[in-house]
Amino acid sequence: MAVDNALSSPLGPPACEKDAKALQFIEEMTRNTDSVQEDVLAKILTQNAEVEYLKRFDLDGATDRESFKSKIPMIRYEDLQPEIQRIANGDRSSILSTHPISEFLTSSGTSAGERKLMPTIKQELDRRQLLYSLLMPVMNLYVPGLDKGKGLYFLFVKSETRTPGGLFARPVLTSYYKSDHFKTRPYDPYNVYTSPNEAILCADSFQSMYTQMLCGLLERQQVLRVGAVFASGLLRAIRFLQLHWRELSDDIESGMLNQEITDPSVKDCMVKILKPDPELAEFVRMECSKENWEGIVTRIWPNTKYLDVIVTGAMAQYIPTLDYYSGGLPLACTMYASSECYFGLNLNPMCKPSEVCYTIMPNMAYFEFLPHEPAGFTHDSTPKLVDLADVELGKEYELVITTFAGLYRYRVGDILRVTGFHYSAPQFHFVRRKNVLLSIDSDKTDEAELQKAVENASQLLREFNTSVVEYTSYADTKTIPGHYVIYWELLVKDSANSPRDKVLNQCCLAMEECLNSVYRQGRVADHSIGPLEIRVVKNGTFEELMDYAISRGASINQYKVPRCVNFNPIMELLDSRVVSKHFSPALPYWTPERRR
Repeated sequence: MAVDNALSSPLGPPACEKDAKALQFIEEMTRNTDSVQEDVLAKILTQNAEVEYLKRFDLDGATDRESFKSKIPMIRYEDLQPEIQRIANGDRSSILSTHPISEFLTSSGTSAGERKLMPTIKQELDRRQLLYSLLMPVMNLYVPGLDKGKGLYFLFVKSETRTPGGLFARPVLTSYYKSDHFKTRPYDPYNVYTSPNEAILCADSFQSMYTQMLCGLLERQQVLRVGAVFASGLLRAIRFLQLHWRELSDDIESGMLNQEITDPSVKDCMVKILKPDPELAEFVRMECSKENWEGIVTRIWPNTKYLDVIVTGAMAQYIPTLDYYSGGLPLACTMYASSECYFGLNLNPMCKPSEVCYTIMPNMAYFEFLPHEPAGFTHDSTPKLVDLADVELGKEYELVITTFAGLYRYRVGDILRVTGFHYSAPQFHFVRRKNVLLSIDSDKTDEAELQKAVENASQLLREFNTSVVEYTSYADTKTIPGHYVIYWELLVKDSANSPRDKVLNQCCLAMEECLNSVYRQGRVADHSIGPLEIRVVKNGTFEELMDYAISRGASINQYKVPRCVNFNPIMELLDSRVVSKHFSPALPYWTPERRR
């Protein structure tokens, strides 16, 4: 029942008093964006006044914006790598932060093929938890009654390792799920999951997915929302159900857990949950054995009100498939976050995916914005960064952050467009990750990496006097999991000695071996990416591609072969010229350990 009192929010009537306080906090932050930002920067610089990094630039304890902007340079990850490596190797002096670095959060972005290490401090968990606490109060404004049921969320921990100095290095969500903030979270009727903690925290991805799906089926009538972090993750869960519904049905019918589930804590937990239910087992068999899986989400979980998944950026490619399996349920994008920092939330989470915009919460960090249009980059001057409150409607910017944990004027690499304002807080549409060419899940492959992988694989063609004339690529998300497709046009100088299928299959694997560790982890450990495919096209195909581009207005003098394609007519042209298809025959090498 909505609370109608002095705490009522302009965003809408809150569902309860706790929600009212959360909505009031959002109002306070967004009404006073610039003063909050000024205060945040002063707190960061006061807290870290004695750190080695800031002393290097003679900040001399200054906490004002003018001194900070005039003395501290804008940086990329590579600029900070020596300091990060010292901390990773065990140097505990105040290099970046006065508070001790508690662990490293591994970014899905990579540097030299390895995940970037983002320093964090224990206090950041409180900041992240604060943002999480704002999500449901906003959602409750749009979807009533979420306290009357549960959320079926497919959440997973990923592999972690320790640096030479003994600090954990792991993804931000793995850090969160393993923290007391998550494991001992207080009961909240608006935020109850079907998945027990034991299943979420199980490191074996098969056992974790199996148990979470089983629990979701057992409580199918209670489920009011279905979600995962990324759209690709939810589609993998649906694919998992397609592959394993028979075993899941058997477990439900007998009340006995599949013997492949060996994790002791998961087994102990499921003993209390799993009871024989032949009627439910028969229902699951009946629905899943049908050839047509359109609308399967609402057929299995009939009370589902929306899907909670990220479908912005590279994830937008999964929207049609999600619509198919869900029967067109609303897709809710609730928050904007990364390993470097949690940024903000969507104040209209039930909007269309194409209209998603995030309101950056000014208390999370100090935010600056690098104008993205070419005019922002002149060779003879440093580009001028814009404060959060000063961005302009319709313009695009690259996000630059200064955090409590020791990142100072750090370029995140996200390109954002200003779409509006909530009071004085700007709202941003996520345009893209800078320089990313291909992405299926959390992997991000840029043009330089792809070029290197093609060069590496083409070495195998030398003994056949064959070379790669041209290539392009696309991320095929019609398969689950999705996979990279690389189109090759080959120059075969001796047709009697042309490379056979086996060699071209090995070329696929050679490319995979050359891609970054996030891609290889997705292939080997997370099973979130399928085998790479090379499609060999007829000679002259890329000339046809150029002719097509010129016919549409491209300049013949400036035309360059696109290294990634997603325009249907071009893909149809390429596919109509394919003479052979080849897939990686094995998994590439991957280990959780970082290269030293």
